[in-house]
Amino acid sequence: MPGWYPLSHTEHVPTTPLDAVRAAIAGRTRRIIAGDGGPPPDLFVPGDPGLFGPESAAWQVHSDISILIGGVRALLLQTLHPLAMAGVADHSDYRTDPLGRLHRTAGFLGRTVFGSTPVAHAALARVRAIHDHVEGVAPDGRPYRASDPHLLGWVHATEVQSFLVAHQRYGSEPIESDDADRYVAEMAQIGLGLGMIEAPRTVAGLQAAIDGYGPELASTRQSRAAVRFLLNPPLPLAARPAYAVLLAAAAGLLPSSTRRMLGLPLLPLSEPLLIRPAATAIVRTLGWALGTSPARKAAVERGAATG
Repeated sequence: MPGWYPLSHTEHVPTTPLDAVRAAIAGRTRRIIAGDGGPPPDLFVPGDPGLFGPESAAWQVHSDISILIGGVRALLLQTLHPLAMAGVADHSDYRTDPLGRLHRTAGFLGRTVFGSTPVAHAALARVRAIHDHVEGVAPDGRPYRASDPHLLGWVHATEVQSFLVAHQRYGSEPIESDDADRYVAEMAQIGLGLGMIEAPRTVAGLQAAIDGYGPELASTRQSRAAVRFLLNPPLPLAARPAYAVLLAAAAGLLPSSTRRMLGLPLLPLSEPLLIRPAATAIVRTLGWALGTSPARKAAVERGAATG
């Protein structure tokens, strides 16, 4: 999910009724995605571009609100690996505190993608430490460890691909094919930082990695429960119609075979004729309400400070 930093602290002072609407949408969106917290004071350090920097493909992808759709797609896809899903079911609080989990995920991505180098490395170290204590036995009797590089590879590949395809379909300025490869290569740093031994560095390599997990994927009781939760999470009533559209858009970005495994309906005509226009309208509206990414704004300031 998007780091809270691109979605925080861009204030719109209401001077007209339209400004008031914009501020209300922006405030509600930030509270749902990021909570009430803000970025740490040491997030941006003059002279330190972090892992990627303001000219990176990672900054371009993760500062666009279309990443919301990518995040939902990744969650849907990840449920299909029984061992990864067992770890989530046994150790995650997604059922009792879904927004808290969203805020923590947003914080991790915000720190690693946009943060200074020490902030990014500290975030990676914290997650590695958590993973060291996440282990158990799946319902099929197989043991799992969150620190297993193979399982880390599944989570990483599905997230990176989902963020990318959502950006290419719904982003305000979709990146070109060469930059798509650059994005995958940049995000490999996060996967390696979490404990992967190797990470894909091209779009083709990313797809090959995901295809390699095919024989391991299955619809299980735990995966079906997670999908049911994603279909109807405990969101504020006002946010549920927009979420339903974004969820449908995320499902529309999945291969048809994956949708069948997830038990999601296949409605070929509805995706281009209804879902895509509606999702595009929502993404554009949220982008208008949230305004210029504070991360990009900080990059300009940081660039001035380092020049």
